[in-house]
Formats: sequence, C-alpha cells, structure tokens
Amino acid sequence: MTVSVPFRAIGRKAMITQPLMPAAGAINGVGASGVFQWLTPALETAALASGNWPLLPNPAPSEWTCFPRVAIRTPSVDAPRAVPAAREFAIATLHRWSMQERSGDMAVVVSELLTNALRHALPEPSKARPRRAIRLALLQPGPCVLCAVADPSREPPIPQQPGPFAETGRGLYVVDAVSDNWGYALGDRGKVVWAMFSAAPA
Repeated sequence: MTVSVPFRAIGRKAMITQPLMPAAGAINGVGASGVFQWLTPALETAALASGNWPLLPNPAPSEWTCFPRVAIRTPSVDAPRAVPAAREFAIATLHRWSMQERSGDMAVVVSELLTNALRHALPEPSKARPRRAIRLALLQPGPCVLCAVADPSREPPIPQQPGPFAETGRGLYVVDAVSDNWGYALGDRGKVVWAMFSAAPA
C-alpha cells in the first residue's frame, strides 16, 4: 500500500510504502477480509497526518481510536442524483454524531470529492465497472470526522491550474480551504481520498 498526505500545502506529500496497521487492528476489529478493509488506509493516513498515530483501542478523549464510528453509503454513478443524496447523508450523519457545526463544510467536500470520483475515476461506459465502483464513508475516530471517497482509479488527485474564467478545476482547492487536512491512499482496488474535520473550525 502507498499513502500520500498533502498536508496544508497542496501538492506537498509524505510517502509511506508499507501498511501502518496490522490486519487485526483494522476498523471495528474487522480483519483483512472484512467489509471495512478499504477504509483502513484512509484512517491510517489521516491519523499520521494529524499527529494521532498510533491509533488506540482505549484512547483519551483527545486521541483517536482504532474502533471509530462508521457510516457508509454506496452512491449511484448518476451524478445529478448521487451528489445531492450524498450531501444529505453527510449532513444527517454529522447531526446524529453531534458534529453539526461542520456539516456545511462537510457537505461542500462530499460534493467535490464525489464529483471528482464520478467525473474522473470511473472506467469508460464501454468497459466493465467494478461492483460498488464509488464508495462514501464518514468515520468518527475521535473529536473529529473523516470523509472518505473510494474509487477504482489509481491516478492521484492532483490540483489543476484553471484559467480565470474556467468553471471547473478548483475542487481540490475548495477541499483544502474548508477541511482541516486532506490526503489520499492508494490500495489494490484504486484509491481513497479523505478529508478531516475537527469538532470546531481549525
């Protein structure tokens, strides 16, 4: 597995070339064959980037746990329907987890990451698409929430340089502006792009 963390400066990356966590420590205790395996690299990378590594089974209130709350949705590949539904899912989840003060920022980031995945990461319609091609998850490992969007492409998310009148190409700058941190992890089945939101704006 390779993980990459842009930190606050877009494009500045730290590369790690081995898994950080053994399979037995995967999310919710699910091992390598578990349903949450695809989320483990995102949680590991975000924990490393935010100074919350290692993850602990019984952390202090300010630390991260290896047993986070998890909410998962498999969006439709139809962007006009998928993106609004994903925003509503994210807002409702943050309200349920008492993190509603970041729900506006989270909704913006969910929109940007999901739109990027649907626009740039799916195979051409003529080619076979993997089951659950795009996946969205929210995780609460501590006093924060992670948004993670998985897609089947191994192409890294690279900020574009749009012209002054371009209507697209600014998504990752928006993600960087409204989240506390963001990054991505490459795995066997593509990549997971994540963004982190603390309980109060940073």
